[in-house]
Amino acid sequence: MAKTGFCDSMPLLDLHKKAAEERRAPLRALANACVPKERWQPQEGEPRGTHQKTEPERRWAWRLPVSTDDGIIIGFHEDDSPSHSDVCMEEEAVLLYLHGLQGLYSLQALVPGLLRHETELAMETLGLIYDRSYAWDIFSDMMRSQLRFTFPNADLPRPFTNATRAILVDWLIQVHEVFHFSEETLYLSVHLLNRCLHQIKVNTAKLQLLGVVCLFLAAKKEECLLPEVSELCFLMENGYSNRQLLRMERRVLTELKFELSHCSPLHFLLLSASIAHCSAKVVWMARYLLELSLLEGQCVVFLAAHLAGAALCLARRVLQEPPTPEGETAWCVASSIHVGSETTLLKIMLIQAGAAARAQSRETRATFLKYSTAGTMHVSSHPTLLSAPCLLGLPTTHT
Repeated sequence: MAKTGFCDSMPLLDLHKKAAEERRAPLRALANACVPKERWQPQEGEPRGTHQKTEPERRWAWRLPVSTDDGIIIGFHEDDSPSHSDVCMEEEAVLLYLHGLQGLYSLQALVPGLLRHETELAMETLGLIYDRSYAWDIFSDMMRSQLRFTFPNADLPRPFTNATRAILVDWLIQVHEVFHFSEETLYLSVHLLNRCLHQIKVNTAKLQLLGVVCLFLAAKKEECLLPEVSELCFLMENGYSNRQLLRMERRVLTELKFELSHCSPLHFLLLSASIAHCSAKVVWMARYLLELSLLEGQCVVFLAAHLAGAALCLARRVLQEPPTPEGETAWCVASSIHVGSETTLLKIMLIQAGAAARAQSRETRATFLKYSTAGTMHVSSHPTLLSAPCLLGLPTTHT
């Protein structure tokens, strides 16, 4: 494997530093009302000026679609949506009401409808949709798409081992940080690597080349700015030529049949955290635990939604924030997604808790260092993580 201390010896990589992307609302242009308002006619015996009729304001809106190739879509709609403060007050009142219901049956009867409402609101808050009416369809497609590429077992073909795979993934996390890629790029690259290890026969000498190609393909799908092929070869100490990298890229695309789509567990994590009204520290802790699972070869057999749910549940147990009535009810709604999968979630939590307990002392520490900064609220240095297995009834191991 190439050395990982390359951050200070690559000035060309500074060209790829990007500021945080600003989320912009859809472009809207206002025009005059397109329908004349009805005149009020006073009835007999009623003086003028005692009645004022109000109608919802109608306007023409320019809506920017997800794909700019489709052009600007113009549509007529009524601007009668409630304000953000009204929505928050109504949502809090509903959660308090549900918490006061007597009996579990009453709450379970209302959960499906409330889950749909909370999912639509969460996807709109996260900026994942432009129209709330499509939110549930998108969420349903996310749940189906995670079943497309599953692994029957976690066994790797010879001569690779879970330790070898963990070293490669740890190095890819460092390269990912150097280029300031998005988190979706990291999860997609590891997913492509897992598929390639099961479908493509490569020797140990070309394992690093395969990992870089998976990261390069993920960046082509998720990023706007891409590194040069020569830069990628330089990070591998020029152990491979540009031609070898491009040839491996063609081979990977052919073996995977150009199917590069993947529903990242990070999307499920952020969505569930928004529905459950989790604090920022819980979200960062869950993201840390979820990224640690990328290093664990046992986690490749689990679904993305289960990985995200287990990370969020374990983060809540580690931090043990004071519960509130509305918070507990919101968590009940969010956890209803995983009803019937409690055994699977517990297995994943055991793996994540063990990985978090030994993260500081193991050689693959890229994720630990990444989440030990002030920007991530120092979640990887939380003292409770050292005894995380004890929270699940397991003895603490130091390896």
